[in-house]
Amino acid sequence: MATAYRPYEPGTEPRGQLVPAVLKAPFQGRVWRELLYVLLNLPMAILTFVYTVTMIALGAGLLITFLGVPVLGAALAGCRALGVVERARARVLLGLEVAEPEPVLGRRGGKGGRRGPVAWVGALLRSGTSWRHVIYALVHLPWAVLSFGFAVTFTFYGWGFATYPLWRWVFPRYLDQPGLQIFGDGHGHDFYLDNPFETTVTCVTGVLVLLLTPWLLRALTSVDRIMVAGLLGPSRLASRVWELESDRGTVVDTAAADLRRIERDLHDGAQARLVALAMDLGLAKEKLEEDPEAATKMVDEAHGEVKLALQELRDLARGIHPAILTDRGLDPALSALAARCAVPVKATVDLPQRPAPAIEGIVYFTVSELLQNISKHSGARSAEVDVWRTDDRVMLQITDDGRGGADTSAGSGLAGLAERIDAVDGILVVQSPAGGPTTVTAELPWR
Repeated sequence: MATAYRPYEPGTEPRGQLVPAVLKAPFQGRVWRELLYVLLNLPMAILTFVYTVTMIALGAGLLITFLGVPVLGAALAGCRALGVVERARARVLLGLEVAEPEPVLGRRGGKGGRRGPVAWVGALLRSGTSWRHVIYALVHLPWAVLSFGFAVTFTFYGWGFATYPLWRWVFPRYLDQPGLQIFGDGHGHDFYLDNPFETTVTCVTGVLVLLLTPWLLRALTSVDRIMVAGLLGPSRLASRVWELESDRGTVVDTAAADLRRIERDLHDGAQARLVALAMDLGLAKEKLEEDPEAATKMVDEAHGEVKLALQELRDLARGIHPAILTDRGLDPALSALAARCAVPVKATVDLPQRPAPAIEGIVYFTVSELLQNISKHSGARSAEVDVWRTDDRVMLQITDDGRGGADTSAGSGLAGLAERIDAVDGILVVQSPAGGPTTVTAELPWR
């Protein structure tokens, strides 16, 4: 996705640069882009309004025949197509990124489950997004007329008055009058801007209007931003559905990756060791009568292999879901993690009761992954783990005094953690300037 430009916001500059920024505002590209957007509003609004009213009225009038429904479908489809143009115009001129609304999906029906034109038209008529495009076409025209009038008036008079000393000579040379006429009743009572004082006041007034114009355009286009995002973008329900579908995919991928890891660990670790153990015991059994001492030695070695296999199985079980977490909760489980970390870690857990088991597991494995990163990559001398509850959220914060520079880009371990936390409507924030310290904050739902 392209990075949208950041429009000028009053009050965001350093104090020493406030006046220059205000003076430069009328000449910034943002102002001209917003002015162009407002100027294009009127022809686009007229086009969408005329098309929408004509097609909706025609379709409603033809409802007594079989042609009414397809005409209404065509009207809604055209409104959605014009919505694509409006979103593109807002993206290019206003830097407003609005996601595409949910597509029109007809119900599966008929032999083979194919979607036909009748089902597609029915889906268009049932789609709330399509009717929101109709509402946009109807309400946008009066607003476009109003914003067009304000923008043209302020821009025209601002630049006209500000540059009045440059073009005042036109009046005496070509119009036979001393200057711009402000008032005249046809009976000799006329008022012209013709002396230096009046010319200066006119110029200053124009400059003030020019300095006000960027804020006026900002206010006008803010309304357009709200209308485009609210009426032409996806609905909250659709956005939530897409988010849940994405989270479901993340959970499925994470579960599949965990299963592959468990299978690999079992195959390459405990399973291989147990196979070797069985072979050693078989050899010991054969040598039991011929060479009892060698058989005893082999049995001793097999006993050691059994201990190692049991340890690997314990580690594997701890990686799936540690028993201490299930039995005693986060406080003892995180203390055990801190004790095994290569860096001294102070763990503090302040929870009035235990959260949902799934949330407990995510907190545990998040802390485990972050402490491994601290041990391997941070060069830290100490770290702290704090877990507490705020309202209906579980807060987790891990801080270390290492070298910093933690990377949350795609493909890193932190990116994977962020995806896993996001799958349960959580948030992961990393602050890791070069030279440290590094602070990782996670916020998860309580249930």
